[in-house]
Amino acid sequence: MELRRGGGGAARGLLLLLLGAACVVPPSAQVRRLARCPATCSCTKESIICVGSSWVPRVVPGDISSLSLVNGTFSEIKDRMFSHLPSLQLLLLNSNSFTVIRDDAFAGLFHLEYLFIEGNKIETISRNAFRGLRDLTHLDLRGNKFECDCKAKWLYLWLKMTNSTVSDVLCIGPPEYQEKKLNDVTSFDYECTTTASNRKDGRVMVANDSHKGSHEVFFFFKHPRPDFVVHQTLPYQSVSVDTFNSKNDVYVAIAQPSMENCMVLEWDHIEMNFRSYDNITGQSIVGCKAILIDDQVFVVVAQLFGGSHIYKYDESWTKFVKFQDIEVSRISKPNDIELFQIDDEVFFVIADSSKAGLSTVYKWNSKGFYSYQSLHEWFRDTDAEFVDIDGKSHLILSSRSQVPIILQWNKSSKKFVPHSDIPNMEDVLAVKSFRMQNALYLSLTRFIGDSRVMKWNSKQFVEIQALPSRGAMTLQPFSFKENHYLALGSDYTFSQIYQWDKEKQLFKKFKEIYVQAPRSFTAVSTDRRDFFFASSFKGKTKIFEHIVVDLSL
Repeated sequence: MELRRGGGGAARGLLLLLLGAACVVPPSAQVRRLARCPATCSCTKESIICVGSSWVPRVVPGDISSLSLVNGTFSEIKDRMFSHLPSLQLLLLNSNSFTVIRDDAFAGLFHLEYLFIEGNKIETISRNAFRGLRDLTHLDLRGNKFECDCKAKWLYLWLKMTNSTVSDVLCIGPPEYQEKKLNDVTSFDYECTTTASNRKDGRVMVANDSHKGSHEVFFFFKHPRPDFVVHQTLPYQSVSVDTFNSKNDVYVAIAQPSMENCMVLEWDHIEMNFRSYDNITGQSIVGCKAILIDDQVFVVVAQLFGGSHIYKYDESWTKFVKFQDIEVSRISKPNDIELFQIDDEVFFVIADSSKAGLSTVYKWNSKGFYSYQSLHEWFRDTDAEFVDIDGKSHLILSSRSQVPIILQWNKSSKKFVPHSDIPNMEDVLAVKSFRMQNALYLSLTRFIGDSRVMKWNSKQFVEIQALPSRGAMTLQPFSFKENHYLALGSDYTFSQIYQWDKEKQLFKKFKEIYVQAPRSFTAVSTDRRDFFFASSFKGKTKIFEHIVVDLSL
C-alpha cells in the first residue's frame, strides 16, 4: 500500500475552485438561488459557506455537495452532526472554536471525498471519529497540534493504514517530539505497553512513597480487537477471485466479464500492494481457476460465450498462453470451478447452470486435461464443493432446481456416485465447507430466505444457525489468526461479516462493509499480512486487510 503524506496541492486547488464558485455568484445565478438559505450563510445551487455560525445548517437548499464552516463558535463536532447532508463531497471546517471531535462525527457522509479541518482548537479526536468515511481521499489537519502521547497511538496507526492523502500532523508535546510529525514517533511500541505481574486478575502491587504499606493498582486489559480496513481499491468490476502461490510469490486471478479479461495480479513486496502481472483476454469470462502441477501453472478460464479454455504459463514468453480448449458440447453456461485431488491425482469440476450443459469432472493425464465424468443432466448446477467427510471424498452440487445433492467417490469404479442430499434447502446458490476445532461445517447461500450454517454430526449435516440474507449471492467462510469469519454479500444493502463466538458456538455480527453487488470473497495471505478480496459485479473490486487494533490505550 502506498502511503501518501503531505502535499495536498490538488485538494487545495479543488477547494479554491469550489470556494470561488461559492463566493463569486453572478447576478443571474442570484436570481435563480433557491430559497431558505440560512441567514449566516451564502449559498449557490451546490455549495454553502457559513461564517461565524454557532450551528450546522439544518435546512439547506437542495442536495449540496460542498459545505464550509469558518470561524464557527460551536464547541464540539458531535456524532452524526452532518448526517442530514448525505450528498456532501467536500466539508471544510476552518478556524472554528470546537475542541472535541466525537466518535462517528462524520457518519452518514458516504460520498465525502475531501475533509479539511484546519486551524482549529482541537484537544481531543475520538478514535472512531472518522469511521464510515469510505470514499475519503484527502484529509487536511494543518494548524492543529497534538500531544503525541499514548492517547494518540490510535491516530498514528490510522494514518499508517488509511488510503487517504493526509497532511502532516505535528506534535506539540512531549518535549522530545515537539514540532515533529506524528508519523515519526517511534516510541509507541515500547512506551505504550503496560507490564504487570502474572496475576490472572490483571492487578499489580505498587509501593507508595509514604512507606505506609502498599496499595493495589487495577489494570483492566482489553484483548486486541481484529478489524477490516480497505487496503486497496481496484478500478474495475469482477465476479470471482482465485489465489495461488508460485516460486515464493503470491498471485490472484480476477474474472472480469464486462472487460472480457482474466486479470492476474502479483503481490509487490516493496510497494506492499497488488499490481498487474498478466492479462488473459476472452469473452464474458466468469471464472479463473489456477492449477499448479509440479512446476507448471495452469489457469482454467470459464466463459459464457466462445467456449472455455485452459491457459499455461510460458516461461519463455513470461505470460499465459492458450494450452487447450474445453469442449463446448459439455460446458454451456459455467458457473463455478472447483479444484481437488484424490489419491494424488488432479481433478477439477465445472458446474454448468444451463439445461443443455453438463457439470463435468476433468482429470490431468500428464499431457492435458480430459473430460473424466459427467455428473448429471438437466439440474442447472450453480456451485460445486469438494469436501472430505470422515476420510471419504465427496462432491456437493448446488442447484436452483433441487436441494443440494452429495456425491461420494467410489474407490472401485473411481467415479462419483449419488449418496444423499441436504433436505429442505431449496434454492441454494452455493455451498462452502470449512473446519473449526476439527469439526466440519457448511455454509449455504440463498438469495431469497435465510442462508444457513450446518455442522456434520457423524451421520448428517444439521443446521446450527440461520442468517438473514435477502439478495445474497455468496456466503464465504475464511479464517485469519485463529479468528473465523463468514462474509455474507448482499445486492440490496451492506454486506455483513460475522465472527465465530467460541462461547456461544455461533456466528455473531462483526462488521458491515459496502461492496456493490458482491459476487465472491477470497482470502489471501502474504508477507505475514492477511487480506480478502471482495469482487463487485457493479462497482469497484475492493481489497480489505485484516488488522489487529490495540484497545489497551
